[in-house]
Amino acid sequence: MTQQPPPAGPADPPDGPAPPDLPERVARVYGEFDLSTVPAFAGGFINFGYWTGLPGPADRELTTADRVRSEEDLYRLVLGTFDRPRGRTALDVGCGRGLGCALALREFGLEPVIGLDAHPDQIARARDANADLLPAAGGSPGRLEFLLGAAQRIPLPDGSVDCLFSVEAAQHFRDLPGFAREAARVLRPGGRLALTTFFARTRAAARALPELLPPYADGLDVPHVVDEVAASLTAAGLREVRVRPIGDGVWEPYDRYMAQQPELRDDEWPRRYLTAYETGLLDYYLLTAAAG
Repeated sequence: MTQQPPPAGPADPPDGPAPPDLPERVARVYGEFDLSTVPAFAGGFINFGYWTGLPGPADRELTTADRVRSEEDLYRLVLGTFDRPRGRTALDVGCGRGLGCALALREFGLEPVIGLDAHPDQIARARDANADLLPAAGGSPGRLEFLLGAAQRIPLPDGSVDCLFSVEAAQHFRDLPGFAREAARVLRPGGRLALTTFFARTRAAARALPELLPPYADGLDVPHVVDEVAASLTAAGLREVRVRPIGDGVWEPYDRYMAQQPELRDDEWPRRYLTAYETGLLDYYLLTAAAG
């Protein structure tokens, strides 16, 4: 059984037009398919997880609870880069079901938190999953809200956000320089950006990845090169751009978890990410930067 989106093929046409700004493959995976419901992404989060903070011996068998904790801990790693976050306005670009937004509000005191996603189905799911945190109809602005919009056209005024974060979404962005410019625009002077996802290590690696990993071949993901991503942030006017590889806390434990779950271990292609990491094609990165 496939626990992550099956590779697209001739028998996999889109059902109706893709939402604006979304390739058909992205529209279907996050719409009809609803990636957040598959067992490989336990708990409704959609990320590979950051596994270094799990309790117990490093070689113990990993559980579903560990999988959920790893996904939450990836958000905690990102949000932990913000200095004195309590009471500061935050924007999550590519928020999915908004579970990371709720975590930012609950554990870090960021407020208000705005979740942005380009897929209308994800915005609907986020509003449903976090209904208790949303303002009442006609009421005053709440602590949490969700907006439909693209990363390269953020529907917020200039200088309206203190903290901007994005967790495992930028691999879908077709226009990363556009996102970088928008991030620089909406951040207040002194605001901070924190971005984490997987990127190709070199241009040669970017060319090789579609041969190994179907999401790059079928249009779900874009093999952005990490140095070029960092350069885009700098070119947009952000400063103090820092790149931290964190793959040693992602790929091997994620693959070990997959191997230990009977319903997941036969999903061969998702486990090629460890191969891509070990052969130097890609890694997982945490990028941070400051505005103005």
